[in-house]
Amino acid sequence: MESVQKLFGKKPTQDEMVKKWQREIRTQQRSLDRQIRDFEEVEKKTTTLLKQNAKKKDPTACKLFAKELIRTRRQKTRLYTSKAQLNSIQLQLQNQLATLKVSGSLKKSTEVMKMVNGLARLPELSKGMQELSMEMTKAGIIDEMIGDTFELMEDSDIEEEADEEVNKVLFEVTNGLLGEAGAVPLENPELEEEEEPAALDEMQARLHALKS
Repeated sequence: MESVQKLFGKKPTQDEMVKKWQREIRTQQRSLDRQIRDFEEVEKKTTTLLKQNAKKKDPTACKLFAKELIRTRRQKTRLYTSKAQLNSIQLQLQNQLATLKVSGSLKKSTEVMKMVNGLARLPELSKGMQELSMEMTKAGIIDEMIGDTFELMEDSDIEEEADEEVNKVLFEVTNGLLGEAGAVPLENPELEEEEEPAALDEMQARLHALKS
């Protein structure tokens, strides 16, 4: 993000600053839209692979793909939540422009402060939102934050994910073949004993390739 003064060649007016922030927010929104589409594609591919392995009656592979599906859906939900917060910031900035016309000055907003600083902690938005936060702080709209106000949702490995959630996903995607009331058990000791480590490594590599 270019500095405000460099962008305009002189000290910008408050009106110009707010409009610049609005453009930056729109850029971030488009970036999130692209990432959401990417995760939707990953979700489709993972679902297909899960169904294919369900037909082969391979519960070990299905459980792995179910965990990946849970992880992907969580990440997509986080992006949708972030997009909603960006929409809220846009609305607040529009209100700032209206306030500016009436009072001639920008109004400090605790709500904007919490959302901007929270979004600045997200990997997808970190750089742009941190710079936006600094500019808003200088302009007096928000205070400089001390400590965390937003707990980042971890993209955990979910190896400790509750079997209940995994079972629900399996039951949903395989139309009951696996999972909650499936005819094929989720755990198959004989299959797991025969499973070669290399095969599992290859499966993990395929999952990572889905996101490339």
